[in-house]
Amino acid sequence: MFRIQPFVASALLLSTCVAAYDNLLGFNGAPEVEARTLDEIYEAAVAEGGVVTCWHGGDEAMQQDGLKTAFEARFPKMTLNLTVDLSKYQDGDIDRQLVRATDDLYVDSIILQTLHDYPRWDQEGGLLHYQPLDFYKLYPEFRDIRGAWHATAVYPWTFTWNTDRVADGPMEFTDFLKPEFKDKLVLTYPTDDDASLYAFDLILQEFGIEWFDALLAQNPLWVRGTQTAATLLFSPNSTAAATFTSIVGLSPPAPLNISIPTKGHFNTWPQRAAILKDTPHPEGAKLLHNFILSKEYQRNTGVWSVRRDVPAPTGFPELIDIPSTDPTEFQRFLADRPRVERLRFFFESKLGTPQGPSSVNDSI
Repeated sequence: MFRIQPFVASALLLSTCVAAYDNLLGFNGAPEVEARTLDEIYEAAVAEGGVVTCWHGGDEAMQQDGLKTAFEARFPKMTLNLTVDLSKYQDGDIDRQLVRATDDLYVDSIILQTLHDYPRWDQEGGLLHYQPLDFYKLYPEFRDIRGAWHATAVYPWTFTWNTDRVADGPMEFTDFLKPEFKDKLVLTYPTDDDASLYAFDLILQEFGIEWFDALLAQNPLWVRGTQTAATLLFSPNSTAAATFTSIVGLSPPAPLNISIPTKGHFNTWPQRAAILKDTPHPEGAKLLHNFILSKEYQRNTGVWSVRRDVPAPTGFPELIDIPSTDPTEFQRFLADRPRVERLRFFFESKLGTPQGPSSVNDSI
């Protein structure tokens, strides 16, 4: 039997774990605290080269076009290179970059759904400890104490429906089982997206497997990607009328409308951001993060802000006053990977594997 000699095995291990070390006993975790104005950071970023590269989690390439437009309009001498892809794919690519940071690292900022990755990356020494302006105006739950990461916005999975296709929209999870929604539901595979998986976990823990069996009897259309569900609600060539696995903001355009349930729990989570410690454009990354957390940007996200001094969108209560959701729970769910896998396999046994190409490339 072929055996790898011990010194060879050690060399192989080191070659694949260059950046993967425990940073705990270095005792050098104090953050850099931003004291400059936004315009002063802008000057430094322009002097650095005027470029920042951000990887943002999402399931359609155009989902963050608004961020790019707003950033480059506010800072016309800057270029934001923005790539949107599924967080579950991007985190592995970030791992590969961190392993060979001195040679391959070109990403500056990461804003992903995989919240459980950030404590690991921080422990491995991969994240810059940096506190942007107004850092302590963020809710404590939405920021790391040493500035390794912070949230950018709270994403809600509301009930969403097309008012031209259904007279009365769903108000509670049980409403999706009504006859008028037969053949009219569009839902994201829980086996393809951890946010969808978490949503179904919340629902079934409250309403039982009988609710899920009744939902299947409604013959929903299962799709890859949360944006795909919203797109089909808009599409004139679709009969889809409602979903609870998509984000359209709290003030969606007509003919869409939304509601939030009072019974059971719906999914909200704080999308998380960090700057890589060895980023090639640290000033550009700092400018981006300070802009995203600024009041001028946070007031216009269309969802709940991560800042305590920015009120909820008109017509909605503050997030902490909604008993049917808890945005801090999603990280706990993600961190328990064995439980996540067990749930994924359960739903795969009921629905099969996700069908079709990635939503980023499906042209829907």
